[in-house]
Amino acid sequence: MEVRTEPVPALKPGELLVATTRTLISTGTESIVLTKNFTDENASWANWARYPFRAGYLHVGRVLAVGSEVAGWTTGDRVATRQPHASHVVVDASEAVHVPENVSDEEATWMGLGQIVQVGIRAAKHELGDTVAVIGLGLLGQIACQYARVLGARTIIAIDTAPARLEFARLSGATHVRSMTAAEALESVRAITGGPGVDAVYDITGNYRVLPTALPLLRNFGRLVMLGTTGSPEKQILCDDLVRRGLQIIGAHAVHAPRFSDNPAVWTTKRMHELFLHYLSTRQINLSSLITHTFAPDDAPKAYDLLERERATAMGVIYRW
Repeated sequence: MEVRTEPVPALKPGELLVATTRTLISTGTESIVLTKNFTDENASWANWARYPFRAGYLHVGRVLAVGSEVAGWTTGDRVATRQPHASHVVVDASEAVHVPENVSDEEATWMGLGQIVQVGIRAAKHELGDTVAVIGLGLLGQIACQYARVLGARTIIAIDTAPARLEFARLSGATHVRSMTAAEALESVRAITGGPGVDAVYDITGNYRVLPTALPLLRNFGRLVMLGTTGSPEKQILCDDLVRRGLQIIGAHAVHAPRFSDNPAVWTTKRMHELFLHYLSTRQINLSSLITHTFAPDDAPKAYDLLERERATAMGVIYRW
């Protein structure tokens, strides 16, 4: 891990030059890449995580300059983007999002994560009164709990082996927390739901061992959403519940949302970004309690060292530029 000094890219038509104020570490993704916690046979990771790797995609700043052919932006506007950790970035104006006045820079950095989880939430096709289990209460798991609450879930069961994460989950809307593995949680989930299991399970662990133990938590014909990919997918196995009980496994990824569409009924990536910021603005989603650490960019090596040593207690780790 190193901090580099590089020239700022030249501003082109249709682009914005942005001075960064805050960025958020995507703890799961960035830790996997930093430790190379994936096999060379895993093409999706191996082809994407090329070294040296420019980390980060959760970024907020202020507009310094507006390129030609750009409408709707002026110098000084606050902007959220999917750009890397850097003091200055150039971004296509069509992909930049205005930050509402009453949303802090720190909270706005979560926008990209909010879109990722929203893809999974939409794919799960929730109904009012659903029962939900979330396995893995990192950044994405906390947002999944809050979305489930907004959508009217009756029961939200948070499952993680780290007690500190479960305390955050209570603040995120979990109605029940269980400090245990998914395999150990089966009896408890059945007791909470009166026997049948939950309507939907979110596996947000990135651990290949979890899948066969997560499926039994579902009721018959229930839905399991996988958010985030393991570094060793060739080791994942299924259990006979999948076929015998008619379960569904749904893969969800940020790229499943289209970038552009003229159809107002289509939820594009940008519309999902804007909706997430709206939820922050109206306090239907609240992330302030999830921001646990702040670092100066020059201390980036210390930040990643913290995540290796204290992964269970570190949640939102912010760079203050």
